[in-house]
Amino acid sequence: QVQLVESGGGLVQAGGSLRLSCTASGSTFPGYAMGWFRQAPGKEREFVAAISFGALRTVYADSVKGRFTISRDNARNTVYLQMNSLKPEDTAVYYCARDKQPGRLETPSTNFGSWGQGTQVTVSS
Repeated sequence: QVQLVESGGGLVQAGGSLRLSCTASGSTFPGYAMGWFRQAPGKEREFVAAISFGALRTVYADSVKGRFTISRDNARNTVYLQMNSLKPEDTAVYYCARDKQPGRLETPSTNFGSWGQGTQVTVSS
């Protein structure tokens, strides 16, 4: 069982930046894709970004493409989400997650079996 702990959320003005971190412990980190998702009040959880184990492949939601960057440091069992040019519509609880199966890179939330507790990101206008 892997444990995931997110950090780095907070309150920022529109146009600002934040970097989220997610550190894994308790199980294997290598071999698995990692993803970031978010859920705004009253909305479904949505995919934000994902990265393959070797970091050679990444995929982004259209709404964040060009503004957010996902990366990982396998030596530190940590995945990051650099968020630039933030907009009020980016306000949400952000969750990191590990894929259920190693060796693939897919986006549906149902493919991810381990979730962190979430970190709040609030962007003021």
